Amino acid sequence: MKEFAYLRAATVQDAVAAVNDVPGARYLAGGTNLVDLMKAGVEQPTRLVDLQDLPLNRIEVTDDGGLRIGAVVSNSELAAHPEVRRRYPALSKAVLAGASGQLRNMATVGGNLLQRTRCGYFVDTTKPCNKREPGSGCPAIPGEHHNMAILGASNSCVATNPSDMAVALAAFDAVVTVETVDGTSTVPLSHFYLPVEDTPERETALSPGALITAVTVPAAPVASHSTYRKVRERASYAFANGSVAAALEVRDGRVHDVRLAFGAVASRPWRASRAEEVLRGAPATALAFDVAIDAELLDATALPHNAYKVVLMRNLAVAVLLELAESSR
Repeated sequence: MKEFAYLRAATVQDAVAAVNDVPGARYLAGGTNLVDLMKAGVEQPTRLVDLQDLPLNRIEVTDDGGLRIGAVVSNSELAAHPEVRRRYPALSKAVLAGASGQLRNMATVGGNLLQRTRCGYFVDTTKPCNKREPGSGCPAIPGEHHNMAILGASNSCVATNPSDMAVALAAFDAVVTVETVDGTSTVPLSHFYLPVEDTPERETALSPGALITAVTVPAAPVASHSTYRKVRERASYAFANGSVAAALEVRDGRVHDVRLAFGAVASRPWRASRAEEVLRGAPATALAFDVAIDAELLDATALPHNAYKVVLMRNLAVAVLLELAESSR
């Protein structure tokens, strides 16, 4: 690990100034991903600006009935909060599925949105990787790719986003609040993560030195009837092979409203908008769910060793929708 400076910010403005004043400076919240990458030599910040003293650790109900979640709220606090569990149970379940208890105690909401891929080639600095060194290649395509992307990938990168929390936030149209030297702005989560294309090193729409201060989840009545299900290779703490965040409202046997997002299948949380469009107004039946998920996966592109994900996601999404439909009767 290379030597770096450390500063504990007292205000949001001080934190932004401290990062923007020094090239290579980075924000430090829980550090559960950043410190690991520093140890591996992937990240080599010149200065760490600690955010733990900032007043960004509250969860508040908004005027429209949604939630505003401070960026340094811990994952444990988020999952256990009664309003999160009542209004957005899928979000609470996603967070609880995301890591061990010890990691959830340290990890933060803002940091979770910015965590980097767990692709083995990315974290191994002896290997080429277009995310670390643009133009060096993507060895995962001809190499180990059993848990790589099947949607939205490119010839430059097939890595997946590892966040469980972000999948649920994507399903509920979350909005990210950002502070920069120019002031405060917001970015819908649907535009927060950038498509891979030929620039996989550019993962988010954040400008250099921007600080996430909060995430707002708009009110959505359907969200109270939601769930999150994750498939992984072992029952204990592990990253997903595939996951689904879903909310469903059924009236008179038909889908009145639906929210659906997939995890571990793309470089970003994958909002299943095509499936949602097919489902609205359709009968809440297994056949209709099959048709909708098949429509969403129509453009899936698998590599030799991750084609199983197409079948996995189809079966997983249909099972989750059937579960929600049955419990709404």
